[in-house]
Amino acid sequence: MSQDYCGSDGSLTFMVRKVWLSMRASIGEVLADFGLTSSQYATLMMTQREPGMSVSDIAREVGSTRQAANEMLAGLEKEGLIERHPHPTDRRTHRIAVTKKGRDVYRKAHAAVGRREAELEAGFTAEQRAAIREWLGGMAEACR
Repeated sequence: MSQDYCGSDGSLTFMVRKVWLSMRASIGEVLADFGLTSSQYATLMMTQREPGMSVSDIAREVGSTRQAANEMLAGLEKEGLIERHPHPTDRRTHRIAVTKKGRDVYRKAHAAVGRREAELEAGFTAEQRAAIREWLGGMAEACR
C-alpha cells in the first residue's frame, strides 16, 4: 500500500488516525494479557484519577455511547474491577469506583503499557518525545 497520504502534504487528521489505530493495536496486544481492552484500561485510569465519574462521563471520555460504556463497565464489574455506587442526589446516576483488585490489575497493566510505549518511542530523542507530547496536548486543547 502506498504511504503517499502520510507525506508532508497529507491530511494531518488521517495521519493522527493512522498512528492512533496502530498504537491502539500495539497496546491492545499488551492489554490482552490482563484481560482488558483499551477502553477498559482508560476507564480504570480515569476513575482512579477522578473517583465518582458517571457512566456518561466515562462514555464522553472514551468516545463511546452511554450504552456502549454501560456494557464495557458491566464487564469490568463482572471481573470485580469496579463497583457502581448510587449518586447521593441523582437516583438515575451511578458513581464508578475502582476496587482493590481493579487498582492491582491497572497498576500491572500500566507498567506493561509503559514498557511498550517506551519501545515504540525508542527511536525518538528526549526532545522529540517532549515535542510530540506538547503538540498532542496542544491539539487536544485546540479542538475543545
